[in-house]
Amino acid sequence: MDLIALELFFVGLLSLASLAIAFVSGVVVWNLYRGQR
Repeated sequence: MDLIALELFFVGLLSLASLAIAFVSGVVVWNLYRGQR
C-alpha cells in the first residue's frame, strides 16, 4: 500500500509540474502575442 501511495504522490507531483509549465508557457505566449499588436 505504501508503494501505491508513493506512486500516486509522484504522479500528482508530475502532473502539477506539467500544469505549472503549461500555465507559464501560455502566459509567455499570450504576452508575446499581446506585445506584437
